[in-house]
Amino acid sequence: MRNRLKPLREQTIVLTGATSGIGLATARRAAKAGARLMLISRDEAALKSLAEELSNDGGPDVAYTAADVGDESQLQAAADATIERFGGFDTWINNAGVSIYGRCVDVTLEDQRKLFDTNYWGVVNGSRIAVKHLRERGGALVNLGSELSDVAVPLQGPYVASKHAVKGFTDSLRIELKDDGAPVSVTLIKPAGIDTMFVEHAKNYLEQEPKLPPPVYAPDIVAKAILHAATHPERDIYVGGASRMMAGFGQRAPRLYDAIASKLGIKSQLKDEPRSSGDALYEGSGTLRERSGRNGRVRETSLYTSARLQPAGARAALTGVAAVMLVMAARRFVRISRDAY
Repeated sequence: MRNRLKPLREQTIVLTGATSGIGLATARRAAKAGARLMLISRDEAALKSLAEELSNDGGPDVAYTAADVGDESQLQAAADATIERFGGFDTWINNAGVSIYGRCVDVTLEDQRKLFDTNYWGVVNGSRIAVKHLRERGGALVNLGSELSDVAVPLQGPYVASKHAVKGFTDSLRIELKDDGAPVSVTLIKPAGIDTMFVEHAKNYLEQEPKLPPPVYAPDIVAKAILHAATHPERDIYVGGASRMMAGFGQRAPRLYDAIASKLGIKSQLKDEPRSSGDALYEGSGTLRERSGRNGRVRETSLYTSARLQPAGARAALTGVAAVMLVMAARRFVRISRDAY
């Protein structure tokens, strides 16, 4: 069955991880487009502030529910509240996520399980609830993966594993829904490094403060891709040319990728300063911040992603230019990482 997705102004959207980073940028962009919103995060005070912000000056109808995505009953209550308030929903976005910095053997199993509760089981819980509703109504399910859904890096083993798991689950679910003829679009979004509070919210086992290797992109680029998937059936979308390049390199030359990652991957993720970041593994941060502002130069646009979101004809015309830019970016990344080492 062909998926016919509504324009944003006619949609009700459920969004997890709504009060920070990519989720916050997506909520603001969706509200500006006129979508009705059910916002979900663990921090009720932050949700209330955001709902008031988005509803001001004749904004759309915005509701919120405090919930831990790792608890299916809490997410089900949020879905029930959405149906009661709006009559249903058209798009469900599983965005909530967190990381841990540390060597695989040093991170406790308790912390690894908590990360999986959010990153993997949160996606599973949200997807199961969303699909049950969207099978009848039609709509879009958008899950947040990562460039690390396809490749690995050191010092973030549990996060890498969770994003691989999200990809596997999302791909399997998509195939099953296609076999059922269900009118549900299932999209996996795979961002590169994004200037959010990702590092500040991660639990850190290291003695040094972590950082995102360049290039780093603006969260609004991801928000655009997410909302594109809410209105256009897509299988997956890499956000940032570096994400596509990294995944392609790791898949086509895995031994060479491992060699480079083992040489540069640790040093390129560490600052020359003692650790000072917070820890949002078990509790929300309580602040409405899209960006970290501590990641150096941030790319406000991505030629690759802009081309990817264009109609087929325009996309083909831009692909060659984007490919050249990818090669240039790859050379720059290797040079910067080598110099840092």
